[in-house]
Amino acid sequence: MDESGSAPIFPNVRTPEDVFRDFRGRRAGILKALTTDVEKFYKMCDPEKENLCLYGLSNETWEVTLPAEEVPPELPEPALGINFARDGMAEKDWLTLVAVHSDAWLIAVAFYFGARFGFDKDARRRLFTMISNLPTVYEVVTGSGKKQSKPANSNGKSKSGSKPSKKPNSNSKPAKQPLPKQEEQMVKEEGGDKDQAYLCGTCGGSYSNNGEFWIGCDICENWYHGDCVRITPAKAEHIKQYKCPACSNKRSRE
Repeated sequence: MDESGSAPIFPNVRTPEDVFRDFRGRRAGILKALTTDVEKFYKMCDPEKENLCLYGLSNETWEVTLPAEEVPPELPEPALGINFARDGMAEKDWLTLVAVHSDAWLIAVAFYFGARFGFDKDARRRLFTMISNLPTVYEVVTGSGKKQSKPANSNGKSKSGSKPSKKPNSNSKPAKQPLPKQEEQMVKEEGGDKDQAYLCGTCGGSYSNNGEFWIGCDICENWYHGDCVRITPAKAEHIKQYKCPACSNKRSRE
């Protein structure tokens, strides 16, 4: 307790980076529900059940359950009753609706933490910048986000020269393209590198030259960690045309 007689709400000082890690984990969980686990998620949202909510958890998992009983709740609540709209809409439109509401909820939770932790203007700006560098849940689910350049293949050619390898060479880097002036300035202020702008379409992790396996979607041209989409290097060798979970779900409904 300080001299004014008031104690901080949380004993440990939290940073924008801490809140962003929480945001990224919750976002990854929601993306799993709406892409790789979409069949399970769809079945769990039974319209005959009570009001249900989709929660993304900070450990990159998800759950569909009833809203919190306490009023007001400890955290902002996601959209209530997503299951009631399921059978009254086309599946694609319903998933899009859930994605939009999930984006709003993720932002609400992140800035709730920012307020509770007493973030100042600069801290809030850092948090918003990190969040904005990730594609939204809506963009991933619908494939409407700006196409990301694929990392160069082992021959050093971009996608315009030849078809890229299913996995980028461990020594290769993404084909660099100029960042918007404002984004480039933000990267400089944060001490980052432009290569960090190339992100996994599922978890939002940055591309790096550490040898980890990535795979590129031949439809939307986004790239993914193999672990995020459950593709191993051995399995990738037998895939002639890879479709990411979002594109696969989209095509199956058309």
